[in-house]
Formats: sequence, structure tokens, C-alpha cells
Amino acid sequence: MNGVLETGAQQTDDLVVDMVSDLICPWCFVAKRRVEKAAAILKKKVEVHWLPFELNADMPVDGLDRRVYRSAKFGSWEESQRLDAQVAAAGAEVGIAFRHDRMKLTPNTFRGHVLLAAALKDSVEMQGKVAERLFQAYFVNGEDVGDPAVLLGIAREFGVSAISGVEDLDSPELVAEVRATERRVSAGVRGVPQISFGGRVLASGAQHEELLAASIREIQGTSGQCENGVCTV
Repeated sequence: MNGVLETGAQQTDDLVVDMVSDLICPWCFVAKRRVEKAAAILKKKVEVHWLPFELNADMPVDGLDRRVYRSAKFGSWEESQRLDAQVAAAGAEVGIAFRHDRMKLTPNTFRGHVLLAAALKDSVEMQGKVAERLFQAYFVNGEDVGDPAVLLGIAREFGVSAISGVEDLDSPELVAEVRATERRVSAGVRGVPQISFGGRVLASGAQHEELLAASIREIQGTSGQCENGVCTV
């Protein structure tokens, strides 16, 4: 696959699922696991094509103290902790050990999306590995995924060919590509994750794997049907 961020399932026996997401969205991490479980139900291999969405587009480039930010956003630290507990419970069901105690910052995620776009230039598989590592970095290890040094380390860990130095995370070409894709995919999106297959939205939110599998079966069953001179996709 080339590096163009296009949506839509590919012509393959594997499942290619598009997911509009942000790196600091815990439900996107949960959704990743549920998509993988849905693929297991369908006895298919799945690759997730990650599309950028910034929940905090105005976040300072160095991020903000997580407790201060979330206390203001949700009205109190106690409410933030209640929401964290909900996420932790859902994560435990799919094998994610969220460590909110390690998460000191709410980072700016734009450069992380640049890294994902760069990884896609190698392959969807490479992008998937980097996405998994970024989620693990933030939600399990408490790393600052807005820090260019952290992102460069991850790029080098997986051999992302388009990122050889921190300056590449600000590459005008990659920045323009991510900005254009953000504008395109954000139309109509009110929250993330938004999960699509074959050009159709499967779920807005981290829907359970049985429902995802059923929706994929339905799309596969109706794809390419022709009736009364009209062929549906």
C-alpha cells in the first residue's frame, strides 16, 4: 500500500477496518482489542487502518498536567477518576491493564498522528504495530506520546523509514497530509472511535466484538449485490 490515507476495505481475504481515533482516547485502545476479537470470531486476520482525529486540537505542544486538565474538563478530579475506573474495567475485559497512576500529562497528539502516517508509508501492518506501541506507551507505561524524543524512539524501534530524526515529525509533507486527512475524516464525526468496514460505519464507540462481527458479516453478505439494474457496494 502507498502512503495515501484512504478509507475503505481492501480486496483481500484479510479484514481491513478503518478507525478514526486519537492516541489519548482509551476507548480507541479498547476498540482495537474488540475488533481483534471480532476478527477471531470471523476466523479472519484483521488490520486496522488508523485515521487521525484530535480530541484536544488546541492542546499546547508540550501538553498539560493531566490532573489539572481533566479536573477542569470534567468538573472535578473525582469525576475524572470515576471515568478512569469505567475505562479500566472495560480494559480488563480485553486484556489491557490501564495504569492511570502513571499518566502525568495529557499530551498534544498531533506528532503521534504524523508518526502513524509515516508508518503507513511502509505498510498497514507497520502502522498497526506503531499504533499498538503508542497506546501501550501512554496507557500502560505512562510515557509522554507528545514528546518528539519518545516518538522518535518508537519510530526507530520499528524501523519507520520516513522518520530518521525528530525533524521528520514536523515534515511539511507529512504535516500537510495529516491535516488534510483530519479535515476529510472529521466531517460528521462527533466522537471516537469511529469504526468502518467496506466504506460503512460499523460503530461509533467501542462496540462489543459480537456486534462488530455481526455487522461485518452483514456488510460482506450484501456487498456487490445487484438488483433492478443497480449494484450496491
